[in-house]
Amino acid sequence: MEIAVKDIKGKDTGKKVTLSDEIFGIEPNDHAIYLDVKQYLANQRQGTHKSKERAEVAFSTRKLKKQKGTGGARAGSRKSPVFVGGGTIFGPRPRDYSFKLNKKLKLLARKSALAYKLKEEALTILNDITFALPKTKEFIQLLKNHSLSDKKTLFVLAEGNKNVYFSSRNIKNTKVVVADDLNTYDVLNADNLILLEGSLKKIAQVLS
Repeated sequence: MEIAVKDIKGKDTGKKVTLSDEIFGIEPNDHAIYLDVKQYLANQRQGTHKSKERAEVAFSTRKLKKQKGTGGARAGSRKSPVFVGGGTIFGPRPRDYSFKLNKKLKLLARKSALAYKLKEEALTILNDITFALPKTKEFIQLLKNHSLSDKKTLFVLAEGNKNVYFSSRNIKNTKVVVADDLNTYDVLNADNLILLEGSLKKIAQVLS
């Protein structure tokens, strides 16, 4: 499929690029997307949650009252979970939430996410941009030229560019990544996907 290439001012350059049907033209697989996004979010969790159990609460272990004759329930220790401040029963412990997925499934998920963006007409091909210096003002103007000021936007570069990255990092709802780091969650989380012309070849290499 052919798609027009736009310049930094949002105008058509008159040039067109052909998008690979093996990546952008597939039938999206929703279950693959679900699993890949689930893994991405699980991997973000630190898993450092912890509550003190009976053996860890700082109270005396002496018996609170005699076993019989009080008319109340038996009580052996202040650490008991039935008392306020006592240990937590089966409380959370540090754990690793990450899990593995097959590489082919992850590739299918990323292809499906890109195919969805193309179907939704939320994908734009942009001429390769270069900033001589980090200029947030210039990047904001770029977003205005493409009517993206109030939308979540993901820019995909062929390779790292410090000036482009530094120009965009303080702008709300805007993220810049390189093609090697492209993931399903970022693609679907963005309202608009901006692919720089030079990144197409890199994406084809990564997802082939």
